[in-house]
Amino acid sequence: MTSKQRAYLRALSNKLDAIFQVGKNGLNENLIKQIDDALEARELIKLSVLETAPEDNYNIANDLSIKTNSILVQVIGNKIVLYRPRKKNSKIVLPD
Repeated sequence: MTSKQRAYLRALSNKLDAIFQVGKNGLNENLIKQIDDALEARELIKLSVLETAPEDNYNIANDLSIKTNSILVQVIGNKIVLYRPRKKNSKIVLPD
């Protein structure tokens, strides 16, 4: 992914609300499955990491991107933005 494409996705994510929270239970299989389903439906999602999370934001973000086969767009503060194009009919068209 180029820096131009990443910047485009960051701009799109500014208006998104966080749809998941990672808390004291950390990343469990149920949460990962829900995030995976949300990525397939929305392509670009934002998550919040609560202070009670067992790991730091960067470790959680890296684990999520690996386990959901997605691209980590950014980690800023306690927010994580992930992107994964749909298998069919992708709505987000990345610039070249």
